[in-house]
Amino acid sequence: MQLLKERILKDGIVKPGNVLKVDSFLNHQMDIPLINEIGKEFKRIYGDTPITKILTIEASGIGIACIAAQYFNVPVVFAKKAQSINLDGEMYCTKVESFTHKKVYDVILSKKFLHADDHVLIIDDFLANGCALMGLIEIVKSSGATLEGAGIVIEKGFQRGGDTLREQGIRVESLAIIDSMTDESLTFRE
Repeated sequence: MQLLKERILKDGIVKPGNVLKVDSFLNHQMDIPLINEIGKEFKRIYGDTPITKILTIEASGIGIACIAAQYFNVPVVFAKKAQSINLDGEMYCTKVESFTHKKVYDVILSKKFLHADDHVLIIDDFLANGCALMGLIEIVKSSGATLEGAGIVIEKGFQRGGDTLREQGIRVESLAIIDSMTDESLTFRE
């Protein structure tokens, strides 16, 4: 997606440790017109699939998933990274390691929001090593739902997450794939 690539080049900041900071437009402050175009693009890409739910993980994926959901006319369900007193009933649970936060989270989702007859599109802001996506896929499989694919805004193609998932037969569609990244520059996969 050219508009996204241009915005990454303009406002993205590469930090040590292969961290791409896009907090000025994607995952802290959100550029809604840009995210609206991202939602339209996910609908264009996955428009041929019978999506009934969009699944993401808190927190950065929620806004993107919500904007995309309006084009599919389906609800968004998000996996939580912490148990809280207002969560009740049976839960799907898995563990997910965050590349950015260097922390392992217990990720939970109420069983009442994901069922065997659902067709799920996972949406997330980043794909690096694929741990978050693998955790969400595990939840989808546990529910018996059909995974239609994963829509990723930015993939770090130089890390193995996306390739590993594609090798497993999972449809992963990323709007911008970064092939290499240094403190001075980054290049996109065409």
